[in-house]
Amino acid sequence: MKIVSVSQMRLIEAASDAAGHSYAAMMEQAGRAVAEAITARRDVQDKLALVLVGPGNNGGDGLVAARYLAEAGSRPVCYLLKPRDPAQDENFRLVQERGLIIVLADEDGNEGERWRKLHRLAREADVVVDALLGTGARLPLRGPLAETLTVVGRTLAARKRDPRRQLTSLAHASAPAGRDYPFSVAVDGPSGLDYDDGALDAAALPADLTVTFAYPKPGHFRFPGAGSLGELVVADIGTDPDLATEVSLEVVTPEMVREWLPLRPPDSHKGTFGKTLIVAGSVNYTGAAYLSGAAATRAGTGLATMALPAAIHTAVAARLAEATYLLLPHELGVIASSAARVVAERIEEYDALLLGPGLGCERETIAFVEALLGGGGRRRLGFGGGEEDKALPSPLPPLVVDADGLNILAQMENWPERLPPESVLTPHPGEMARLMNCTIGDVQADRVAAARSQSAAWGQVVVLKGAHTVVAAPDGRIGIEPFVNSGLATAGTGDVLAGTIVALLAQELGAFEAAAAGAYLHGLAGELARAELGAAGMVAGDVLARLPQAWRHTVGA
Repeated sequence: MKIVSVSQMRLIEAASDAAGHSYAAMMEQAGRAVAEAITARRDVQDKLALVLVGPGNNGGDGLVAARYLAEAGSRPVCYLLKPRDPAQDENFRLVQERGLIIVLADEDGNEGERWRKLHRLAREADVVVDALLGTGARLPLRGPLAETLTVVGRTLAARKRDPRRQLTSLAHASAPAGRDYPFSVAVDGPSGLDYDDGALDAAALPADLTVTFAYPKPGHFRFPGAGSLGELVVADIGTDPDLATEVSLEVVTPEMVREWLPLRPPDSHKGTFGKTLIVAGSVNYTGAAYLSGAAATRAGTGLATMALPAAIHTAVAARLAEATYLLLPHELGVIASSAARVVAERIEEYDALLLGPGLGCERETIAFVEALLGGGGRRRLGFGGGEEDKALPSPLPPLVVDADGLNILAQMENWPERLPPESVLTPHPGEMARLMNCTIGDVQADRVAAARSQSAAWGQVVVLKGAHTVVAAPDGRIGIEPFVNSGLATAGTGDVLAGTIVALLAQELGAFEAAAAGAYLHGLAGELARAELGAAGMVAGDVLARLPQAWRHTVGA
């Protein structure tokens, strides 16, 4: 699914109108979609719906939604920020003909009782629909618009803080409190959202549900705005998909991932699904080796081999019986430089390689990584002036570099030239900042731009982890994962992601497809864990255990 900017959306709408699918028809579909999304999630029969109606097209969408909510049995009240002329506004005329209650902000109380009606409606509403301002927002909001949002926001906040909601009998202490405050719905997005950069006005109303039209916008995936949307639904308003073919930015969808994931023929054997080599772990980070290896097995690889310091073999093997092991020389529990030769002698047997989880950054391990990757076009084996350098016998297989592998790369000169083309790099913002030699703030200021530009500059696929993980390829393809889950903000979940991606590489997915599909499965497994356990207290093993379930959900089998 494409993600379009505000200017791109305007061009799409204009082209649709010119082709005969009018603005009025698009508005009708948009408003109906809002009402249908509400009625699919809430019983609106005889329930009061406060529809906040702005002066522009967003307000028109709200009027259409009010009409359809009335048809569904709701009692909508249209609160108009500015008067509308029924002779010029078809949707307002239809609302009047339907006999819906209309309140004008200009007539809401005198100076001493300003906003009296709005305050009462917000206090009594079961549903609040924010249709004040759409993609034309200019921040900061001022005047009656800002005042309207502030009055509603404070009233809703007071309802949530009502001490009567806090009274709980010990016999029912385990049951969640019932909801006695309204279902908040944003039309296109909360009023006060910048749809391109995600900025959010302080007066904006946080939504439980956001219904946007045709395509999501970049601001739906950038914070702080992304945190105010609730559930995001993208509604079809009849625009031609061909009008967005040149847009490169996309949301990764289950349909895309389903198409990428390999089939599992009934006559398969373990070689069918690839052999994965994982170079990971040290005495201080045994869990990283386990989690990445276990994730590779859970993500479908036929064989996972753990190349790790011999000192931690017993600890990891006791938990991970499904893997085979390649024991590496070590110095006090960290991989020694001489281990590069051991890995090189076996590398031809494998279809994909993961380098990095839990390695540590000790001098010996840095020398190992440098020796394994070599320099420039030829990878060389040799450790700083000892024996004569020898070229390694074969190139590296498709590669994923994670965690300390990335931290070591950041210390190496010309490191992009030492990787196979289109390797997959999986940095969190801190690791990305080290690779870019900038601050975390620079990375987070525009995550899409950072991933896109560096992927092209480095010639590698970049998976920039975080809320709405970004996956970028050197050829310009770029995807945003649909998941935001604080439960994933815990140690080890990145190791699970890296193991998932390398398993898909071993199953012959392309680098971008493996990265995007792996991040999607990982995110969905996190959602499944959060739905069952809650975000607080989720651990990486909970995500790991749900990878097969995420795969099954995605392929529908």
